[in-house]
Amino acid sequence: MSTRCMLLLTTLTLGSLASTGCNDTPKDNSADDGATSTPTDTAKAPYKIVTTCGMVTDIVRTIAGDRGTVEGLMGERVDPHMYKPTRNDQKKLLEADIIFYSGLMLEGRMSDTFTRAGRGGKPVYAVTEKIGHDYLREPPEFQGHWDPHVWMDITAWSQCVDVVTSALSDFDPPHATAYKSRSQEYQAKLREMDEYVRKTIATIPQDRRWLITAHDAFGYFSRAYDIPVKSVQGISTESEAAVDDINDLVSFIVENEITAIFVESSVNPKNIQAIVEGCKQKQWNVRIGGELFTDAMGPPGTYTGTYLGMMDHNATIIARALGGEAPETGKHGKLQGHVAKE
Repeated sequence: MSTRCMLLLTTLTLGSLASTGCNDTPKDNSADDGATSTPTDTAKAPYKIVTTCGMVTDIVRTIAGDRGTVEGLMGERVDPHMYKPTRNDQKKLLEADIIFYSGLMLEGRMSDTFTRAGRGGKPVYAVTEKIGHDYLREPPEFQGHWDPHVWMDITAWSQCVDVVTSALSDFDPPHATAYKSRSQEYQAKLREMDEYVRKTIATIPQDRRWLITAHDAFGYFSRAYDIPVKSVQGISTESEAAVDDINDLVSFIVENEITAIFVESSVNPKNIQAIVEGCKQKQWNVRIGGELFTDAMGPPGTYTGTYLGMMDHNATIIARALGGEAPETGKHGKLQGHVAKE
């Protein structure tokens, strides 16, 4: 099949989800980009749910239980900022009974596709749609859009659980009580993990409490858990790190005698490795303190392949690498014994 024909076929497939082309919308506000669902009196189980990144998938799977089959489009180590839906993804979206995505431009132009799918009658929700503007970060380098990494603050992400619970209750009213019950149980676990993260990060000595990462995904984490952050790239991994940015960060690390920096599971580690080498040239040894989960979780079927496990891992590995106190196997003793302490 010629390239022109393939492009035409892709366009026609997207056209079945959207009646118009994509339009860029400044300040992607999830209160606007989440479509309103159409309540279904007799949702037949198991109904099909399609989600995007792993963090959204985990919420939906937890709340839906055995009422729905949940399929995430973005797996382990997939960068949602750079993700391009395949023809198979488009087919899954067309066949879904209800769709959930993160919003706030995390999924890029896919957000427009989801919005128009919802306007065409399919129940589509941005899970961040209820988070207020007074909470959201608006970094100047992100071209007028909100910072989408709200899951890095557990209390904020719990609001997304409320959105999923409400949406599934509207879609499948006879089972609303079960959805609410699962939500309450999950929210209790979230509160416990939030307290663990807060206390664990607080054990890092103040003069060593700097979180240096590959891209700017920890802004909400920084604000919620009182640890300043710096990164090589901006909020979106589509931006390229300039040589001056790397050199400036090297100088900052050396001047502040920072001993550990972190790679991310869904981001190419080359910039972090360049920083390590740059520090060596200035006679300062900084080590890679570990791999953090930011835009994607751990392997499916593992503890870190859940949102709770992801946050447990991140807090534990950050604290131990920067001189804080945390159990090697995390809050619940479920982390593998590779979370090294300095």
